[in-house]
Amino acid sequence: MINQLRKIYSSVKVYKDGSDDLSIDYKWFTTDKNEIIGIRNDELTSKDISLLTTFLSPYNVQFPTPTEAEKNWRKIIFSAELMEEKDWKPSNSFRFVYFSFNKNQIEPVLFKDAIEALFDKQVPILWESEHEGFIIEQQMQEEESISYEQIIDILMSDLYVKINFFVGPYKKDIADITLHYNSLTNVAKRVFLYTNKSVVTYVEAIPFILTKQTEAELRLDISKTILQEYIHDAETIKMIETFLKCNLNLSETAKVLHLHRNSLQYRLERFFDKTGIDIRQFHDAMTVSLALIARK
Repeated sequence: MINQLRKIYSSVKVYKDGSDDLSIDYKWFTTDKNEIIGIRNDELTSKDISLLTTFLSPYNVQFPTPTEAEKNWRKIIFSAELMEEKDWKPSNSFRFVYFSFNKNQIEPVLFKDAIEALFDKQVPILWESEHEGFIIEQQMQEEESISYEQIIDILMSDLYVKINFFVGPYKKDIADITLHYNSLTNVAKRVFLYTNKSVVTYVEAIPFILTKQTEAELRLDISKTILQEYIHDAETIKMIETFLKCNLNLSETAKVLHLHRNSLQYRLERFFDKTGIDIRQFHDAMTVSLALIARK
């Protein structure tokens, strides 16, 4: 394979431990035989890198050495040929959990160690870059799992790392796994533009996904038509968003907003009188929720 790559990229070099430096002028990859190879950055386009990562693992001196499980996952996700052979498949239901944190907040090796300490076992991680990737969580019977909200709290308090998680749904088999992985990647990299939440599930992201599919002009028209004169009313928008977050619970919303319940009731009725939309009703609330997403 290395000789074939040299026909396309003249700068291909193989790293030999102790005899070479991992120059920053090169993009480094590992092969399925654990060889580390580099190609000069000026020979690569973003399209080249995307193609190479389908059969090579990105390598960085700060990245953990890929485990056998991680190599297998990368094969079944990115190699159609190996998927057909079905020479390896997960033994339990699994889900992909996207994570991202700010650049240079924590080294990948330390992050992986922290995650495995929290799960109390080895956890496959597929790195997209030095600050984002996917945790692959397998569902184990009779095992108490830690929530991703708890993980965030621990990482913040112990390592001062601010992190976001996008939690995918559990899958029982590897059918269409490449499509599923690519779909989650697309959604995960966009959903946090629309929400302040640090942990978002696939189910919660569906409205963002659907809204994103519409044209910008239509999104603008929806938000103006539904929100009407309140589209730029920050106080009313905050009230509605809080009411939706509190699952249409008047008492809980009033508590969060430090309002008397009757005052909140009056404001909701005023919104209904002005727009004809009663967000105390589920279907109206769902429509307004979509309009708020479109507004952003």
